[in-house]
Amino acid sequence: MCIKSNKNIVIIGAGPAGYTAAFRCADLGMKTTLIERYQNLGGVCLNVGCIPSKSLLHVAKTINQSKALSKCGVMFASPIINIKKLINWKEENINKLTFALSHMAKKRGIKVIKGTARFISKNELMISSKKENHKVKFSDVIIATGSKSVKLPFISYKNKRIWTSTEALSIPFIPKNLLIIGGGIIGLEMATIYHSLGTTIDITENHNQILSTVDTDIIKIFLKSIKNKFNVMLETNILDIKEVEDGLLATIDYRGTGKKTIVYDAILVAVGRIPAINELEIEKIGVEINNKGYIKVNKQLQTNIENIYAVGDVIGQPMLAHKGIHQAKIAAEVISGKKHFFDPQVIPNVAYTDPEIAWTGITEKDAKKLNINYKIATFPWSASGRAIASDCSSLGLTKLIFDKDTKRLIGGIIIGRNAGELLSEVSLAIEMGCDAQDIALTIHAHPTLSETISLAAEVYEGTITDLMN
Repeated sequence: MCIKSNKNIVIIGAGPAGYTAAFRCADLGMKTTLIERYQNLGGVCLNVGCIPSKSLLHVAKTINQSKALSKCGVMFASPIINIKKLINWKEENINKLTFALSHMAKKRGIKVIKGTARFISKNELMISSKKENHKVKFSDVIIATGSKSVKLPFISYKNKRIWTSTEALSIPFIPKNLLIIGGGIIGLEMATIYHSLGTTIDITENHNQILSTVDTDIIKIFLKSIKNKFNVMLETNILDIKEVEDGLLATIDYRGTGKKTIVYDAILVAVGRIPAINELEIEKIGVEINNKGYIKVNKQLQTNIENIYAVGDVIGQPMLAHKGIHQAKIAAEVISGKKHFFDPQVIPNVAYTDPEIAWTGITEKDAKKLNINYKIATFPWSASGRAIASDCSSLGLTKLIFDKDTKRLIGGIIIGRNAGELLSEVSLAIEMGCDAQDIALTIHAHPTLSETISLAAEVYEGTITDLMN
């Protein structure tokens, strides 16, 4: 049973962080208003990000696995892809979730206003829509407006062959060849989807490694897995893009060796995201922004103005829905009077590629930078019975990172099938302060992929029997 409050809360933005904040505020007995500029609740994540991309990645994974079965003696005909049906199925998934959100907002008594918000004062917003402009007053407000794609200044986004992730996920057409600018998670996931649909993929990245924060040994395994799927060009810059009769002519500077030009059917720009806060006009009321353009908050998600809070992408990296969701709950609870803080040990990351890459806590790169006395323990999936039986052993690895002084787990990286699902145990172990023995002595079901975590801990302990010790 919730206790009614005299608080009048407004949440700006109805993505995962925004609707979570609204639902938690309502559950805590506060009068809650949720403002969303688009027609459906769910934000970028549900409508044009996480959910549609995972739907299409599921299709890509199924296509790839069906092809891989040919070496086991099971043959399928080449897939016939009905784009219209595929898009409809993806949209049905989105609609199920947006309907559920609207239903829950209504059941909780949350007032939903469609429009764009800007601050008039620290207690009042102006909401603009196609129909009207009107003011909304509040006692407290939570900013959860998310992020938007970075756009390159020399590219004309009016051309329908130039895509951001939003256009790519709508599948305007299946290009014969696709240039992806950016070797981060979004670029690699889009490459996975379009390659499975039959597109030839080039990826350019101006750094010397894709997924630059991930440990090099894991990336080497990943590059081995995709060498026949994507052409990855590191330390490469796009100098110019011009419209030509049969597509887009890209001028590429590859590792400073000279310019070359290639014509592409389409080009996806995936060079990062920036906070979507410009239209809020928060600078007029004195909300502080850091030097990277994010809203500054404390561990209770409070800005320098005591009744204004911010959560999710607008307050900085990592820009992940699950981070924003947890922050949203904390902000709502703080407003209700609870002495809660956002202070996680780890925030997990997952690249839903094929194979998946998932990491949490301190990476080996981090450990070296922080001068931590660490030790690595790895278990190759080539020694995992379940991985062998599931035909995913050759490119799978579970890597745990321990503090040698305390023997506590401080980080972990997994590459392989369903790595994102496996990672949660590693995150929980770090949050609970587990040491190597805690993990090694926890009986895991056999044969499973999850037991590679306990086996890696056994490697650290020197008790492993599945490998030569």
